[in-house]
Amino acid sequence: MADPLDSGDDIFDKLKKGVDPKLLEEKTKRANERELAQFEKAQRQLGELIQGNSTLPTTISSIRILNATKTRRGFLDRIFNPIISANQDRPYTLAEAIREVSVGADKLHKLDIFHAPISLFIDRPSQVDPSTTPTDIDIYLSVVEKSRFKFKTGTDIGNAEGSAYVQGLARNIFGGAESLNINASFGTRTRSAYQASFETPILSNPDLRWEFGGLASSTQKPWSSHEEVLKGGWTKLRWVTMGGGRHELGYNGVWRQITGLASNASPTVRGDAGDSVKSSLMHTWVKDRRDDAQLPTRGYLNKSTLELAGWGPLQGDVAFGKAEVEAQGAIPVPIPGFQGESGVSLTTGLRAGLLYPLPLGAESESRPSRINDRFQLGGPTDVRGFRLSGLGPREGSDALGGDVYAAGSANLLFPIPRVGKDKPFRFQIFANGGRLLALKQSENEGTDGEKVRQKKLAPTIAELGNGLPSMAAGFGLVYAHPVARFELNFSLPLVLRKGEDGRKGLQFGIGINML
Repeated sequence: MADPLDSGDDIFDKLKKGVDPKLLEEKTKRANERELAQFEKAQRQLGELIQGNSTLPTTISSIRILNATKTRRGFLDRIFNPIISANQDRPYTLAEAIREVSVGADKLHKLDIFHAPISLFIDRPSQVDPSTTPTDIDIYLSVVEKSRFKFKTGTDIGNAEGSAYVQGLARNIFGGAESLNINASFGTRTRSAYQASFETPILSNPDLRWEFGGLASSTQKPWSSHEEVLKGGWTKLRWVTMGGGRHELGYNGVWRQITGLASNASPTVRGDAGDSVKSSLMHTWVKDRRDDAQLPTRGYLNKSTLELAGWGPLQGDVAFGKAEVEAQGAIPVPIPGFQGESGVSLTTGLRAGLLYPLPLGAESESRPSRINDRFQLGGPTDVRGFRLSGLGPREGSDALGGDVYAAGSANLLFPIPRVGKDKPFRFQIFANGGRLLALKQSENEGTDGEKVRQKKLAPTIAELGNGLPSMAAGFGLVYAHPVARFELNFSLPLVLRKGEDGRKGLQFGIGINML
């Protein structure tokens, strides 16, 4: 007869050995599959229930947000009270009621203060209450609020610069989806940069936001033999139109200083050294229909930026009008004999910009543009195959920037063998080019006999098409991270103008909006 104590010892020995990891993994997998099957079954049943009763007259008695303890009730009522008010004029069908509440739930998601998903529940109010009717329903939205504070540190490497950063975010500060962002970074080229901004939705509308903030930075610009120091602030109004276009209208006031000149700095750079104040209005419009911002295979992007500085009451000591446009398109490339999406795509892009100096205040003549207002072109994020600011007017070793530019690129991207089209890695073949010019000027004799310089816009624009643009071609690897796009390319300059700085060989770039 077996001793019961011995069997007890065997049990404890088995417990000490622990559970087989493979067995535990298998049990977890089965449990997840059962939970997923139950969820899918519940979703099917809910869909069938709604479909079978979609035309049922419905009156929303109340909409309640559960677990929103840090968010003001009045803030949430602005989103959902109009739904209830509209329902009092005429009854919804059940399908309409759910659709309207789902639109409100989507607004909650856009506020970025709740975790996804936001669950929706429907219940009938108590029939004992004499104020209820048979068509009344109560709707509950269950939310999980995001943590109020977020802190992040890290490092960035790219575009010939390494940096370390610290980011802090305070979310839903006053219970109305307000946010306070504070950033600090220190790098090899951007020696220091500090920025703080406060943003809040207007009238509980996530598509209408107001922001104000301030910045201070110090950046070395070796391609122009100087360092630029900025201190200033801004305020912006952002909104989204029904067609999906995103608008941003704002005011910027910035004190700039060009300092830290190199011993071999050019006379033009030395002439722009010192302090200047820019006071400007800006408007940005973006319509993005790409399927992926960093690695698009279909869709298009249109963008325009307008800036007016120093004109009329804006004051400051620089005055100009500045416009920049960008267009990008992507199409999938089918491969004969390949079923479905091949993963091969063709992306084309075009950018162009114009800066035109204006008279400042009561002055009759405009001043020449400054180096810290002009466009710069060239580098791994726009015209590959050239060094940073490698295109355009130069004086000695300094890139002076330009007032008019145009640039374009065509990229053919292929999935990497044995990696697959579903991974964010691609092999690319590209060709790109561009021109960057200063405004042409002519001297005429004024009424008092003095010579007056006039800027000629039309001849400068015509010069963009005079001959081939500065061009480069090459191939490389692309990795599309959710935050930025990484490229490692081998480039070969094909067309260079006198003084321009091409780069033959490997070139590494990181950007969030590459040409």
